Amino acid sequence: MIILTRVDHRLLHGQVAFSWTQSLGADCILIANDDVPTNEIRKTTIKLAKPQGVKLVIKTIEDSIAALQSGVTAKYKLFIVVESIADAKRLADAYPEIKTINLGGVKAKEGSRSIGKAVNVLLEEEGMLKKMVADGIEVEIRQVPTDRKVAVTEVL
Repeated sequence: MIILTRVDHRLLHGQVAFSWTQSLGADCILIANDDVPTNEIRKTTIKLAKPQGVKLVIKTIEDSIAALQSGVTAKYKLFIVVESIADAKRLADAYPEIKTINLGGVKAKEGSRSIGKAVNVLLEEEGMLKKMVADGIEVEIRQVPTDRKVAVTEVL
């Protein structure tokens, strides 16, 4: 069962590993990213941030979609972390059971605008967010679980 899908350009770090995982009661973290599975430095760094007692799975976006669709992840309280809004949309498009997306960290890029603390979006990403909301997905901005949820529709 998917508890939450989070967009965070840092992927797994202290804030995600501890406050979010504990708050959600997650027993498995899925890092869905096309670079990390083949990037040994990033993979090692992420493994070091894994909280004790929580399973960590690192897969490409396509392999993550295949795992979700196969049902192999259903036995877990799954917390999915992706690096970008585009990756979150790819997962949500392929796996409609994703109902909530948290925007936690989207770094500033040339041409992006800030829509929340540590959340910066390009025009094309705004379109993706609007499409996900139109598809019935709750998209919210929160750094940590104790922050007030801000619906993305309030800031777009």
